[in-house]
Formats: sequence, C-alpha cells, structure tokens
Amino acid sequence: MHTPRKTVTSIGIMGFGAFGRLMARHLQPHFALSVYDSQCPASPDASGKGLAPADIAGVGACDLVILAVPVDSVPAALAALSPHLRAGAIVLDVGSVKIGPALAMQAGLPEHVEIVGTHPLFGPQSARHGIRGLKLALCPIRGRSAGRIAAFLRLVLGLNVILTTPDAHDREVALVQGLTHLIAKILVQMEPLPRRMTTASFDLLMQATEMVRYDAANVFLAIERGNPHARAVRDRFFALAEEMRELLEGNHRQEPEKAETEAMQPA
Repeated sequence: MHTPRKTVTSIGIMGFGAFGRLMARHLQPHFALSVYDSQCPASPDASGKGLAPADIAGVGACDLVILAVPVDSVPAALAALSPHLRAGAIVLDVGSVKIGPALAMQAGLPEHVEIVGTHPLFGPQSARHGIRGLKLALCPIRGRSAGRIAAFLRLVLGLNVILTTPDAHDREVALVQGLTHLIAKILVQMEPLPRRMTTASFDLLMQATEMVRYDAANVFLAIERGNPHARAVRDRFFALAEEMRELLEGNHRQEPEKAETEAMQPA
C-alpha cells in the first residue's frame, strides 16, 4: 500500500564529510537541514533555511534522509536510522556503487519507507565551480518519489539526471570510474611526473588524476571492490596491457636480429 505523497520540507544528512558538506551547500537554500556525523559534526548556520547539528533520531524524523556515509558503512547506518523513520519518509544514498546499497536498503528499511539510489557523477573537486550541468545517476527502488526528486534536481539544481537501474549503473561505472581511479592511482605511484615539458593530452591526463587524487581510500575500494562488475573490467585492462607489453618487448627483441640479417645481405 502506498502512503500519501507529502511535500519534502526537511532533509537529514547522515555523514558530513567532504561530499556531505558539498550537498549541504547546494540544498540549504531550499530546505531545513539536520546533520549527523559523530566524526565531523556540523556547525549551526543561519543562512538559507538553516543547517543544524542533530542526533540520529533528529535526522530520522526528517521528510528525506540522505546517506552520505562510505558504502561499507551503509548497513550499520541503516540499522541505527531505521527505528526513527516515519511512514512516508524517503531514504536516498549517494554511493559510487548501487547494487550493494540498494539491496541493503531494501533489506534494512521498513516497508513504509521509500527508497531512491543516486550517484552524483562528480565530487568536491569537479564541482568546485558549481554543479549546474553535471551528471547524476538516479535509480528508483521503492515508492513513487523518484520522479519528484529527479524534477527538483533537473529544474532547481540544474543537474543532468540519468534514470537507470542499480545493475545498469554498476556495469557502466565499472569501466568509467573503475579505470579512471585505477589509472590515477598508478600514475600517482609513478611520481615525480613531468610538469614542464608536457603535451596537451598529458596535461588532460594529469587534470583527471588531480580530480581523484585526494579521494578517501574507502571511495577507491568501494569503486573497485564494491562493484561486482569491476573485476572483469580490471582483468581485461591488465590482460590488454600485458599483451601490449609483450608486443613491445617482442619488437625490441626482433630489431637486432633484423639489423644483423640486413648487414649480411650483399651490397
């Protein structure tokens, strides 16, 4: 049975790290925000509709609750939050993978709670000049609120909303994010890298690396381990890299032999 639709006037944010603070900055002009994070408490703020520290019960009493916690912390967050959620509340996550959190939310939240999965396809670095025009994946999971949320994100915040499913999301992101973060991690390990005599393509590669360089370690692990499709992408990438290495080393081995053969030919 569906609960009646109601207007969302209050939002609770569970987790106030770099991404929680980014969301609060863009949501505060439109909603009263309550924030809970035992490690990084929010400071009261009188601008906008207000941003106030709260306990778990205070966050759970909001019309919409955003889980801005690491992917591996979602089950524990749901267990703490679940008793405080009201009928008709909406719970939304912002994790980099969607299959695992979607299953956890369906199993860990009461039937009277609506569920929406989202993945903002940007972070604090790529959103430092604003979020208008950036992409966000949205997965309707339970209830009828996904359409209203998508409309707000598009019309008010100016985001490019992509409707998808948790499985379709993880299949694409395994390649898109999985390879980006993997290559960036390897490049950082190769430092010091050239900064003076560089090409435009190398500069773009370094810009991409800088966007994810300072992501928390749990973000990288969620992308690579929490996505069930990521391993197949990694395996293919490493296999193709190995083929390329063998090709290049094989060419190097053949060059002296070719030179010796040519030297033996009659003039």
